[in-house]
Amino acid sequence: MTVGVAGLAQDQETTKTVGDQLLTFIQSAADLLGKGLVELVNLVLPEGREVSSDLAQPLGYLGLITVILLLFGIIEAARKVIWIVVIVGWVLLVVRIILDALHVA
Repeated sequence: MTVGVAGLAQDQETTKTVGDQLLTFIQSAADLLGKGLVELVNLVLPEGREVSSDLAQPLGYLGLITVILLLFGIIEAARKVIWIVVIVGWVLLVVRIILDALHVA
């Protein structure tokens, strides 16, 4: 029983560590993306009207969510194309079976 409890505690620590690492990665990605977006916006704005670096974190999180949404959109479009290919494949297979059953060359 002691070994099982120790193993369970170790699994919880590993899960906590993985969760912490994932959140740290998301925070770092959002921070990097936000800083990049602030620099990009500041390139467009006239001198003296720069965007505050305080907006880097909110811009980063919104940018990260936007990238995720774009990826899901691409996946959705790919899913439709895959369904079309699968349907065409089934139709061609059924036609081949019918032609084979009727002994048509």
